[in-house]
Amino acid sequence: MGTLVSLEVDAGTRVGTLRLDRPPMNALSLEMWEQLDAAVAAAIADEQVRALLVWGGPKVFAAGADITEFPELTPADARRYSTVLQRALDRLARAPMVTIAVVHGYALGGGCELALACDLRLAADNAKLGLPEVLLGLLPGAGGTQRLPRLIGLSRAKELVFSGRMVDMVEGERIGLVDRVEAADDLLAAAQETAARFAAGPASVALAKRAIEDGTEQSLGQGLRLESELFAAAFATDDAATGIASFLEHGPGQATFDGR
Repeated sequence: MGTLVSLEVDAGTRVGTLRLDRPPMNALSLEMWEQLDAAVAAAIADEQVRALLVWGGPKVFAAGADITEFPELTPADARRYSTVLQRALDRLARAPMVTIAVVHGYALGGGCELALACDLRLAADNAKLGLPEVLLGLLPGAGGTQRLPRLIGLSRAKELVFSGRMVDMVEGERIGLVDRVEAADDLLAAAQETAARFAAGPASVALAKRAIEDGTEQSLGQGLRLESELFAAAFATDDAATGIASFLEHGPGQATFDGR
């Protein structure tokens, strides 16, 4: 981790906060992407982190790539650049904990792709999301053309990518681009509360995430076999024994899990 991306962990709630910090707009330079990748790896390695917030601060999430790095890129350079971006976001997407993008202000281009790589997106009512790369004569290179259609559907994703337009949060919530909209002043606290609830969940949450992430990339039959394997694996966890015993004694929703 470095000066542009930091990781803070609340030991009480077991929620990590990955903070982007490159004022004024959190423009995503190559160095910042590399620090992001390192911060995600650190969160995965930290046993205290059971849920992860990705936050750009109270004004802006990330307004896109640092375009000043683009003029000298050759096609070969651009391929390597895209590989760095996709590696970081693939690591985030497959992290074995619930990840939540906390979006104030703009999340454009690479910033939108970063939000798309999270499991959930909570946004301020003043947020705007979009993939404006076509307005530069380019296209998304950090997973936007793949994750956006899977989230909101093929036709809607095509229209947003082809036009490069920004989406406000009335539309964003309606089409499923964001999961929840809050007043800007309330957003971070709402996200922390949501993350804490997931962090208190059982070890099977990570197994369920793997079933969804990996299973939806396979055929239905392969996905069902993976689900069966992970269903069986859940029975080997301490949390399963705790949850089943609690249900039989106290009813549903009363168990306290330790994540093992």
